[in-house]
Amino acid sequence: MAKFEIRKSAGGTFYFRLVSTGNYKVILSSQQYKTKGGCETGIDSVKANAPFDSRYERLYAANGEYYFTLKAGNGEVIGTSETYVSSTSRDEGIELVKEQAPTAQVTDLS
Repeated sequence: MAKFEIRKSAGGTFYFRLVSTGNYKVILSSQQYKTKGGCETGIDSVKANAPFDSRYERLYAANGEYYFTLKAGNGEVIGTSETYVSSTSRDEGIELVKEQAPTAQVTDLS
């Protein structure tokens, strides 16, 4: 399973991470939000958009690894993955987000 964690940066902004509860790896990370409410709205957007394959952009990083972004219906990036050594691993990460993000619990660590 996976869960969302809301965190607060040293600069006072908020962000979320979708974390695997099995190995505690970060699957998806957000941008910085000025308010906790904005961060919570971002989580809601991930939950709503995660099931749709068309919302994922499969990318190739400059270091030769693979990653993906999840976009909202308006095209704005709402989450970025970690990097993966293979496209197969990246695609497995996408499937994990599709399956688990919509019902993932939210833990406020801010």
